[in-house]
Order: sequence, then C-alpha cells, then structure tokens
Amino acid sequence: MISIHTRQLLAGLVLPVMVFLAVGVMLAGQIWSAKAIQLRMAAAREMGPVYQGLLFPQHQFYKWQLTLQGVGDLLAENSRLRKENRQLAYWYGEAQTLRQENARLKAVLHWGAEDTRDYVSGWVVRDESGPYLRAVLLQVGDHQVQQGSLAVDAVGLVGRVSEVGPHVVRVLLIEDAASRIPVTLQNSGGDAMMIGDNTPYPRLMYYSQSLRPEEGEHIVTRGQTGLTGGVSVGHVHYLAPGQPVVIPDAALERLELVRIFDGDFMPEAPPSAGRVREKPPLLPDHHDGEAPSNWQNLRRFLPFSSLRNG
Repeated sequence: MISIHTRQLLAGLVLPVMVFLAVGVMLAGQIWSAKAIQLRMAAAREMGPVYQGLLFPQHQFYKWQLTLQGVGDLLAENSRLRKENRQLAYWYGEAQTLRQENARLKAVLHWGAEDTRDYVSGWVVRDESGPYLRAVLLQVGDHQVQQGSLAVDAVGLVGRVSEVGPHVVRVLLIEDAASRIPVTLQNSGGDAMMIGDNTPYPRLMYYSQSLRPEEGEHIVTRGQTGLTGGVSVGHVHYLAPGQPVVIPDAALERLELVRIFDGDFMPEAPPSAGRVREKPPLLPDHHDGEAPSNWQNLRRFLPFSSLRNG
C-alpha cells in the first residue's frame, strides 16, 4: 500500500505536471502545426461516431416532440374544420331557402330572364383636340359598340360613348358640361338627372322635391331604353344648402383601362302590376297643330316634379 505521505506528494505533483503537459502541447502545436492539425482531425474522425451516439437520444426526443405537437395541431385543426362545416351547412340551408323565396317572388312579378351583355375593353388615349372639353379616346379594336353605351372603370361609371369609329370610340366623361345621365337615388328610390359642369363634381338636378337627395346617398344609373341600369355612379354631397353634387366612384383623373358595354340595350319589362309603373293617360285628341284647350288640362297629366323642374 502507498503511504499517506506518498499520496500527499503525488497529489501535490498532479497540478504542476498537468500545467507542464498543457504548455508542452501548446508549444508542440506551434512548432509542428501541420502535424497538430492532422492529429486533431484524426481524433475528431475517430470520435465522430461517439458524438453521434451521445446525441442520438436528444435527436429522437426532438422528433417525438415534433410528432406530438403535430398531432395536437391536427386535433385543433380538425375541431376548427368541424365547426366551420357546421356553419357552412347552416348557411347552405339559408341560401337554399332564399333561392326558393327569390324564385317565388320572381314568379309573382313575372320577372324575365336576366339579359347578358358583352363588353369590350380599351386603353385610354387622352383627347385634347375633340369637340368636348372632358373626353377620352379608347382603342377597342373590332367592336359593336353603339353611341350612348356606358363606359366604366373598375369602380364606377366613367361616361357615355359620344362618337364611334371602326377601331376607336370617344367617351364623353360624366364631368363634361355636355353630359346628361339619368340616375336613381338608392335610399329614397327617387330619380334625378346628373349634369356635368366641367368640374370634378357633376350636379344633381330635376329631382322630386319630396325625395331630396341625402348626404352620402349612393347613386346608380337609371335603367331605361338604351341605358343600362344599376351601374354605380357615386355618392351625394352638398357643396351648399340646396346644391347637391355627385362625388364619382370612378377615378376620372387617372383613367387607364375602361370597359364599354357592347351592344348596350335595356329590354322592355313584361306587364306586371307589381313591377311596372303605369303610364299617364294620353292627352285628349285635338286637331293637328291645335294646342290643348287650357293649361289646367295639360297639368292634370304631368307629374309635379316635371312641372317644377321643366
């Protein structure tokens, strides 16, 4: 057995020996650097499988963790999809009910089949030499566009076709002083005339005094022969009391691509007491060139708004 004195001596020599060996290895690495690099690479190559074996449990644990997390995500996604499926089933039933109700109402109103319209698109070419102050030319190629057809951009009404050529059409913008567009006020259902005045905001005129335009009210085109109805125009704004104007939805100051209804028309509606307005009775017969007997006789057959705004 080693005596206590010997063990104490050896314990005291361990630290100096380790320091001496570390300094020696450092000096050897500096002196024989190429040999030291080869030695380190050989040691790393031999110890590589050992490192992989030590890291194998950690990698497996990480894979199991990802698998368990994916299972939890799938369960949550499955629950969400089941909930959305129940909601879609509910709204599908609602849609079917509304579809049936819509079909019944159309049958009651003798509603005809929706007419389909084609349109052509064209790039805007600025027109500085035409007869109108605010108009643009469109390159549309071969077309069947008619004079008076509506032109729209991606948002709303731009204007109406004023001249038609073989491959080019001129569109009179709604802000031009020559523009006259019949419109409908969506909130009140009243009719009016949108008249351009060479400003960015066309005026609203010839509306019924009992159905005045409301601030912010949405405006669409009025459907009639030769004019497509329901096209978005803009919103009402009052510049002053009693002076309503239209703020257009279309970006008239930066037009690029414009669509025009090709072969624009509005078919006559079938007779239905619930849908078609009754026309006023004709004036009494009179000889050619002879005016009605008096003003009161004419007044009985004209609406109040026409007399006031005419």
